[in-house]
Amino acid sequence: MATESQEGAARRDKLDFEIVTPKGRALKAEVDEVTAPSVSGEFGVLPGHLPLLAALHTGIVTYRQGTESKRCAVGRGFAEVGPTSVVVLTDRYIEREQIDPVLVRKALAEIQQKLVVAEANGAEPTPTKENSTLDALIQEENWLAAQLELYGDPPPATMRPFETFGPTPSPDEGDVPQEPNG
Repeated sequence: MATESQEGAARRDKLDFEIVTPKGRALKAEVDEVTAPSVSGEFGVLPGHLPLLAALHTGIVTYRQGTESKRCAVGRGFAEVGPTSVVVLTDRYIEREQIDPVLVRKALAEIQQKLVVAEANGAEPTPTKENSTLDALIQEENWLAAQLELYGDPPPATMRPFETFGPTPSPDEGDVPQEPNG
């Protein structure tokens, strides 16, 4: 019979991994390692990791259970990491078995056509709501591309020099109200 200290030591060799969407918990597993796409680049987590909060970019999450690696696609979101757990909060989640590549390619072609029209009309994404349609189209394009990558048939890379990542820029100094001295 294992003692509590032996069970505790064995437990620290695993991570409790969860992916949660607005529809509820999409995945719960005990894993050895997690790799996720942050807005600053891909990062990996092993048991004993220091606490971390990361903003996620649409892409592929890989997790390892023993010698078996599994992958899923996630949308924008956040990852909360601790020494024994990883929780991903995301707006979208899909596994390879749920993907119909023909439908995804058709939807991707439609989105890319809408992007061509929007770019021709001079639309540019900004942190304001006036061009949120362009941002939504780019996010949908990224989501569909992530699904095809997960399926194993990624689309050609696209370059959108105006695509925004990370936090919105700080306001200009003149836009920030100043407190009166006194």
